[in-house]
Amino acid sequence: MNRILAVADLSSAAYYRKKPTGKEKARRGPKPKISDEDLLVEIRAEILTSTFMDEGYKKIWKRLRKRGIKAAAERVNQLMRDNHLLSTIRPKPERKVNEHTGTIKTEVPNRMWGTDGKKFYTLQEGWCWFFGVIDHFNDELMAWHACKKGDRYAAMEPMRTAVKKVFGSLDRDICVDIGLFLRTDHGSQYDSNDFQKEIKFLGLVYSPAFVRSPECNGIIERFHRTLNEQVFDNQVFESLAQAKEAIGQFIENYNQEWLLHRLGLTSPLEYRKEFERRKNDAA
Repeated sequence: MNRILAVADLSSAAYYRKKPTGKEKARRGPKPKISDEDLLVEIRAEILTSTFMDEGYKKIWKRLRKRGIKAAAERVNQLMRDNHLLSTIRPKPERKVNEHTGTIKTEVPNRMWGTDGKKFYTLQEGWCWFFGVIDHFNDELMAWHACKKGDRYAAMEPMRTAVKKVFGSLDRDICVDIGLFLRTDHGSQYDSNDFQKEIKFLGLVYSPAFVRSPECNGIIERFHRTLNEQVFDNQVFESLAQAKEAIGQFIENYNQEWLLHRLGLTSPLEYRKEFERRKNDAA
């Protein structure tokens, strides 16, 4: 035996090492209320029945807790990792052109709205446009518009819809002295005279992003990425009408159920509702 160990370049301790018994080492600490096998079944069921695709382990963990299934987030992460259930989407970091060191998040609703447009494709109409307005307070999509021609008038539609939804009318100076800023990039729709005149008519404070600095309008840009991942990258639309139906359903689900990490894994509407409750309690 000594000669074998010498040839294998092993110490004598290798021979006397305790042989494995074939039994899995018991988990230290208190026994969990739900076994790994049952928890894995619930995780798979949550993934299959979820409205959204490719959600990370923290969102799955949060949704399980809402259903009364309590387990540590790290345990959910490990089970999903071991069973290849983690999201395969890993966005690549974007190259920074101009560094933006400020913040665009607000502490109260209706202090800054972001708006932007993006293109998507349908088989009948070809390239079409989506325009949205989002609240920087809770990432809630306030209004949206989809159309074939993405001109300045199309860009006005969600802005006007959001103003009427929140303030009740589209009268002159309806937003004056409210302190509501509108953040846009420098697209031709937003730099046009017609769009700028509409902003002034409503009394919105214009807040253009820095040139070639998309993070200045990062709230709506991040929503566009989510819209791509959940809708445009996963469906082929025959027509603009079909696309509108899918977009509208997603936005309804997004506002009510999409969990955001910066909001403590709550949805936009849940976060706004909790803000209003605290505000009323303080009053």
